[in-house]
Amino acid sequence: MRVLAINCGSSTLKFQLLHLEEAGTASGDSRKLAAGIVDRIGGDSSLRFTAQESAERYKATPVDNHGHAAQLVLDWLQSLGIAARGGLEAVGHRVVHGGDRFVEPTIIDDEAIASVEAVSQLAPLHNEPSLRAIRATRSALGPSVPMVAVFDTAFHRTIPQRASQYPIPHELATRYGIRRYGFHGIAHRYMMERYAAITGTPSNQTKLITLQLGNGCSATAIDRGRSVDTSMGFTPLEGLMMGTRTGDLDPSLVAFLARKESVDIRQVEDWLNTRSGLLGASGLSRDVRELLQAEQQGNARASLALDMFCYRVRKYIGAYLAALGGADAIVFGGGIGENAPVIRARVCDGLDWCGLTLDPQRNAVTIGSEGPISVAGAAIQAHVIPVDEAAVIARDTVACLHHSKP
Repeated sequence: MRVLAINCGSSTLKFQLLHLEEAGTASGDSRKLAAGIVDRIGGDSSLRFTAQESAERYKATPVDNHGHAAQLVLDWLQSLGIAARGGLEAVGHRVVHGGDRFVEPTIIDDEAIASVEAVSQLAPLHNEPSLRAIRATRSALGPSVPMVAVFDTAFHRTIPQRASQYPIPHELATRYGIRRYGFHGIAHRYMMERYAAITGTPSNQTKLITLQLGNGCSATAIDRGRSVDTSMGFTPLEGLMMGTRTGDLDPSLVAFLARKESVDIRQVEDWLNTRSGLLGASGLSRDVRELLQAEQQGNARASLALDMFCYRVRKYIGAYLAALGGADAIVFGGGIGENAPVIRARVCDGLDWCGLTLDPQRNAVTIGSEGPISVAGAAIQAHVIPVDEAAVIARDTVACLHHSKP
């Protein structure tokens, strides 16, 4: 079965076209036929597409929004004959926030779209781009190509109430559906499932701390294959320090800054989401590569920003070790987690007390690849597992469509 997996970020659209063996569990092997990214949507946009037996296509071109980006992808696949009639059998879309309603992959219809729209205020930077891509692909492909939404929040539906509830008046929490939903669930689930596969450990026997470290960052405590706590909460702003997002902070700062700067709360929320994190602390960049270079050149603010980032990740590891009563492994994923050995080393520095010691050589050579980075025989292992969200989206799409058949 040929499945197009579409993954919308706030300013990107990534895609993979995969051929999967259709099975009841959707767990068969997959083969990548095409892939690409539309980057910096709404700004200095570019696209980079690759396909089997076809030259890579790169082009700097204006892209207005994610709907426009999705149409460019479909046009390109059509030009290769891949998206011709019968060539594309299903589309899976990553949707960040599913609210209370969506706890598993769901076939996209008008009712589902309306429900996703209803919770979009909880993740406006992410749900709206996905909705634009969904509308564009539905319009272009018509009803003959089924589509499935796969939700980042779904993996965290197993978090117990003691970890998911906020200590606010119960009636307010109930009235507005306020709780800790968690995000990056597709990525955390992939790391857990892949760790189980490469170590030969059944998923229901795993006890892990997974770290998705990129422009957006989150940590998850996984006990017996189930998410039991995660750092992001009601929105993707809570938790770890990120590229441009604050992560945890005193909520009184919102009103304080609004009063002092004579702005409304929406402006402060924008600062916390787009001008904070590594960018705000360094005053230079959200890109770890640039900050590491600046640190080497003596930039004190860049060094402090990186220290803050690593400290906050390490603090969450300590908290989740307590919550889990220990762990089998720490798993690094995401752009930073997969490609920045020096950050991984700084995160794990001082964790020898719990049995986690990195092997400097293993860590240094594991860049953008899968493998263990802890010393042999470590009580708590450390692994790097590059995340493949598209594979999960495609498998879930096949499984959802299979289970929906009469």
